[in-house]
Amino acid sequence: MNPATTEFVRQRFTEYYQKAMLVSPPSLAQREWGFVLFAPGAAEMRMRRHIAFTDRRELFDYIQNLVPSHLYYSSSYYEKPDAPTMGEKGWCGADLIFDLDADHIVKGPYDQMLSRVKAETEKLLAMLTGELGIDPKKIDLVFSGGRGYHVHVRDLAFRGWGSAERREVVDYICGIGIDPFILLSGGSPSSGWPARFREALIDYIAWLGTLSGDEATGYLTALDGVGKESAAGFLKKGVDMINGLRGEFDPTLLKDRVIKAVINETDGEFRKRLNEKAALADEPVTTDIKRLIRMPTSLHGGSGMRVQPLEVRDLFEFDPLIDAVVFSSRDVRVDARFPLAMPMLGSTYQIQKGISTVPEAVAVFLCCRGIAEIA
Repeated sequence: MNPATTEFVRQRFTEYYQKAMLVSPPSLAQREWGFVLFAPGAAEMRMRRHIAFTDRRELFDYIQNLVPSHLYYSSSYYEKPDAPTMGEKGWCGADLIFDLDADHIVKGPYDQMLSRVKAETEKLLAMLTGELGIDPKKIDLVFSGGRGYHVHVRDLAFRGWGSAERREVVDYICGIGIDPFILLSGGSPSSGWPARFREALIDYIAWLGTLSGDEATGYLTALDGVGKESAAGFLKKGVDMINGLRGEFDPTLLKDRVIKAVINETDGEFRKRLNEKAALADEPVTTDIKRLIRMPTSLHGGSGMRVQPLEVRDLFEFDPLIDAVVFSSRDVRVDARFPLAMPMLGSTYQIQKGISTVPEAVAVFLCCRGIAEIA
């Protein structure tokens, strides 16, 4: 941002923080805090951290005076959160955090990325509550203000877990290290990874059935160790295999050369279908027991949108491009670096390269993203 743009955005943030009803996390005094300041022309973010507050009023006064570009607090609880080194802080535990970021999942127009990451978040929440037995009342759901969602599990049962235990949870969520033999053994499962694995295999076999004989054979023989005869035999029993996967699976099928090649491939059509059954959470965030996370009700310095807390039950109806937008629709002139279509506030704005007039909320977003400067 140039100085004029930085000042425009900072003024908008100042207005927000003077009026907003901010919400602090529980056990505020045990958290470390970090702030990124507005710095005209800065090539990189520089954080002011190792800060602690005793109560909400002290925190909110600090935010209103500082007006940060980004605002973070630790998922960890510390004895001395303002100690200058991590070793001196005295770690007392941490919330279990899941971060779903569209950048790690799909590329495309902003609204489409938000739609996809919302679907991933719905899958994650279903796994946490329906399969891992986590009480929904102990889950705090937050739109990140950028391209995803944060899920905070504030349950004492998880607070003392180290990185290894958290890795086990995120591996389950992401479907990492699953054993095909175990998943395919036993009766017909109704939920969990046994059901998801079978669904992915059924989808894959059904997809092969939509191809011509030569196409399906060619695809299978491209797999390691699969010849034409094996491929032809596999394709002939496709319907029987689908019926078996929907009922009592025959474990001897795991000795089939083609099945083994399919489920062992690290990339390809079956793996793509299996990955679609997972919830694609950012693994390093969950395993990091000293993570800084955005404060709900703060503003995201890369979008100007609100880091919006919401109830789990409200996720389906939530539209971040309306519900997390806090700035007005008054006209602002911007100088865009390139043309784009920007959906926001229930409309799509066709922005041309160069100077144009857009609503303030769109202008803040474009400036924060580095797409435009104030004209």
